[in-house]
Amino acid sequence: MPKEAKKEAKTAKKAEKLAGEILAQAKHFAAEKPDEVKKALAFCGPYKAYLDASKTERECAANTVRILQKAGYKPFVAGKKLAAGDKVYLLHRGKAVIAATLGKQSLEKGVRMVISHIDSPRLDLKPAPLYEAEELSYFKTHYYGGVRKYQWVAIPLSMHGVVVKKDGTSVEISLGEAEGDPVFTITDLLPHLSAEQNKRSLADGIRGEELNILVGALPFEEPEAKEAVKLETMRLLHEKYGIAERDFARAEIEFVPAMKAADVGFDGSMVGAYGQDDRVCAYTSLMAETETKSPEFTSVCVMVDKEETGSDGNTGLAGDFFFHFLQELCEQQKANYRTMLAASVCLSADVNAAYDPTFPDVYEKRNTCFMNHGAVLTKYTGARGKGSTSDASAEFMGYVTRLFDDAGVPWQIGELGKVDAGGGGTIAKFVANKNVEVVDIGVPVLSMHSPFEITSKLDVYTLYQGFKAFVAAKE
Repeated sequence: MPKEAKKEAKTAKKAEKLAGEILAQAKHFAAEKPDEVKKALAFCGPYKAYLDASKTERECAANTVRILQKAGYKPFVAGKKLAAGDKVYLLHRGKAVIAATLGKQSLEKGVRMVISHIDSPRLDLKPAPLYEAEELSYFKTHYYGGVRKYQWVAIPLSMHGVVVKKDGTSVEISLGEAEGDPVFTITDLLPHLSAEQNKRSLADGIRGEELNILVGALPFEEPEAKEAVKLETMRLLHEKYGIAERDFARAEIEFVPAMKAADVGFDGSMVGAYGQDDRVCAYTSLMAETETKSPEFTSVCVMVDKEETGSDGNTGLAGDFFFHFLQELCEQQKANYRTMLAASVCLSADVNAAYDPTFPDVYEKRNTCFMNHGAVLTKYTGARGKGSTSDASAEFMGYVTRLFDDAGVPWQIGELGKVDAGGGGTIAKFVANKNVEVVDIGVPVLSMHSPFEITSKLDVYTLYQGFKAFVAAKE
């Protein structure tokens, strides 16, 4: 080799070595950890089953409690003394769950919190939903959370919820999920007649008051009866569930996609399902929590409601129920509550938008997250000028990334799109407001908030590993 060429090769090697040491190197999980790909794919089998059994926040909470009980967790009883290693859970109003493993250290040394949300965008029934139009019966809906309305038409929907009857008894409903169940749908115009509709903007293509669910077409056996189809639909509901029309005012009924979680792609490397925002974080944090044995610090896995509408209400994190639980723990140990909060750390477990090559214009590629590159840390959320965000400190970012590096957990950073493209929020600010160090972490998601969201199985497994490292931390 000529002298010049040798010199160039040597310089190139030096540059390559230096780049490896000081430049960020984005790597596919399969390239970085080829031996763990099979584990990651297998981990998502039970995850898909969890999603199928958890279509609503109530179902998710109940399903979570079953898993906790099987893992040996006992119901939390205020005032009952707890010892290191004890595992307790609290089901809050049927829509939120807290699970904790008591640590060796005093609570004044802080707790390790992982907080996710288990509500997802959906269609709620209005308080007086049932009506008849042209011998068809329908339900009126009010959409919940950030939905793109056009995505919810002409797909099969299932009905879930609880109805409290006049006598105070309640009945649970789940219809459209089991084999042989009827499903429901919202109709749309055929292309031959949609010329005027096509002139609407995409956001206005389907309007809120057009999200009417088709639920019946047969009349009561006496067709001359007034609103005979509505009457027959109500008769069937009364026959099956013992409810009357006025009971809808005492009900929480949700309609969600009647689709099972599925493997996506020829390689089956992705999960497609409704509600992965944010039940992917709920499941992975739950698995990490149940596998925690003798933590140095008390670990607390929390699943809350109402995040998609701002976290308000008595089951959302803007309320006090979780912090009351922490106060109860402190009182049992005679620990100072404020000292505990100041020493605590939290992972706000929520997803981020994966880079979508089909729609590249809304992403700033250097600061977005990619499928298969591991768990994504989102230092701040908010909109445009970081509005309504907590913005994790440099020190806490250093702490979390050091934990992950030491445990061999692949991680990446990400923002939710370009600065002026939009934005979003999480529960992080409500924890930060209590003087707790917190940062957002989750997985990249394609088609977020749609009826069929996409995640990478490799990322899901990585997130689980990250939670395990966090709750097992010794410092």
